[in-house]
Amino acid sequence: MSRKIILKLEKLNKKYKESVENLHIIRDLDLEIQEGEFISILGKSGSGKSTLLNLIGMLDKPDSGKIFIDGKEVEFLKDKELDKIKNEMLGFVFQFHYLLSEFTAIENVMLPALVGNYKEKEKIKERAYKLLEEMELKDRINHKPMQLSGGEKQRVAIARALMNSPKILLMDEPTGNLDEETSEKIHTILKRINKEKNQTIIVVTHSKELSNISDKKLFLKKGVLNYDENKL
Repeated sequence: MSRKIILKLEKLNKKYKESVENLHIIRDLDLEIQEGEFISILGKSGSGKSTLLNLIGMLDKPDSGKIFIDGKEVEFLKDKELDKIKNEMLGFVFQFHYLLSEFTAIENVMLPALVGNYKEKEKIKERAYKLLEEMELKDRINHKPMQLSGGEKQRVAIARALMNSPKILLMDEPTGNLDEETSEKIHTILKRINKEKNQTIIVVTHSKELSNISDKKLFLKKGVLNYDENKL
């Protein structure tokens, strides 16, 4: 029995104007990702990996083409509807953690769920605690970012991204600033949440170690996705 298509891209194009010519970053790109898949996207620097992730995450707009998230086409949605999808259906983790320095770990994790939902604060706090416990950080919940190591900050960022139980977790070089041992811990966590929670994960990375734990590797070159690394 086939799984539900959670993300679908149709003929996606993105160009950037550079000096006098347009730089065609994404070219007629098609992609289908099933619910629960763990996908890694690899490619050389400047190949458009982060651009593609930003398009999927609606942080940028394509010049043409269609994006469907959980069967819903996003192009014609109003800003309020787009914000709702971004907050409730997508979780983001970047190379830099972007934690708010004045808040503790648990407060940072709670933030996405508190948007317009302060009445549920205690329930939200319970979920944030559980997520940090899953990240092996229950003894760090009241620490502020400056009191955490790089790997701990990134695990807090992952917990924050999972706070609203997103359909898709989008990750841009999540271990790019971490050492090998710390990266391996992140890899273990990602594999676990993918299998135990059936969490769809799309990760952009240069790391072969991280891509090796994914279900499928896609290689981006000249704006086109391939399954063959030799086409890079």
